[in-house]
Amino acid sequence: MTLFTAKYPQCRLRRNRQDSWCRDLVAENQLSVNDLILPLFIRDKDSPRDIAAMPGVYRHSLDELIPVCQRIKDSGIKAIALFPNTNPSLKCEEGKEALNPNNLVCQASRLIKEALPDLGLILDVALDPYTSHGHDGVLRNSYVANDETVEILSEMALNQAKAGVDIIAPSDMMDGRIGAIRKVLDHNGYQHVRIISYAAKYASAFYGPFRDALGSSAVLQGDKKTYQMDPANALEALREGAQDLLEGADMLMVKPGLPYLDIIYRLKEAFSLPIFAYQVSGEYSILKAASERGWIDYDKIIVETLIAFKRAGASAIFTYAALDVAEKLLD
Repeated sequence: MTLFTAKYPQCRLRRNRQDSWCRDLVAENQLSVNDLILPLFIRDKDSPRDIAAMPGVYRHSLDELIPVCQRIKDSGIKAIALFPNTNPSLKCEEGKEALNPNNLVCQASRLIKEALPDLGLILDVALDPYTSHGHDGVLRNSYVANDETVEILSEMALNQAKAGVDIIAPSDMMDGRIGAIRKVLDHNGYQHVRIISYAAKYASAFYGPFRDALGSSAVLQGDKKTYQMDPANALEALREGAQDLLEGADMLMVKPGLPYLDIIYRLKEAFSLPIFAYQVSGEYSILKAASERGWIDYDKIIVETLIAFKRAGASAIFTYAALDVAEKLLD
């Protein structure tokens, strides 16, 4: 794109910035409640509600869930994403609880879709909430077995579809899982269930608070660098996105968010489908902790970060601040 502008003083770029109404009129990107997806943690009654590393974020029991979701819907937020804090007694090497039709997320899904059928429901597909070793798949000789894991993930996706999920979101980063899940869903009559692929999920240090909330950090053996992406790589994200698109993904996800704005931009430029961003727990907690010390204005800086996602090309944003922002946008 060729840029042309007159020279100063004929051109004064500050003219369009001098009034708030004019700044709004010429703004290149707008943030609205339609851009926001709220991740929610769910728990059984024996698990703690508070998450020390994520101020203002809680684990909700099933009996608390519908009032919380009603508030979310009333704020104008269109969709939520559920993540379970699985009781340690239900975890095993193979993550079998993921296939239980009465596991925590399946129970929550049925409750939500019965009470609030118009609230979009997104469920994560990965085994880390259910494995005793904290990995996203099954371990064989200390290595996550790709194809065996994909078979389990496909069954897990079908289990969630039967519980009423609207969007399946595989975050495991196994090769071939999008095509396998799409095939299983279609074969069983769930052609309408969409897939958000975590196409570019990086092996990041920003996930710490999330793993605490999930209960997987204490049991995680080693790291996830053999399946999550290297933070040094960008072109690889295009290959991941292209593969998932060809396998039937309806949307692509970049995770984490702010450190990977360039990846959001590259994917948006390369592919004509919605690109989502995930403002992850570490990003949220950093901003919350700084604001609690009086170092930053949280309300202003969280909106600035969300605008950055829109500017990079994100169609929607997963953020733990979604409800705070949505209710402020309604004011």
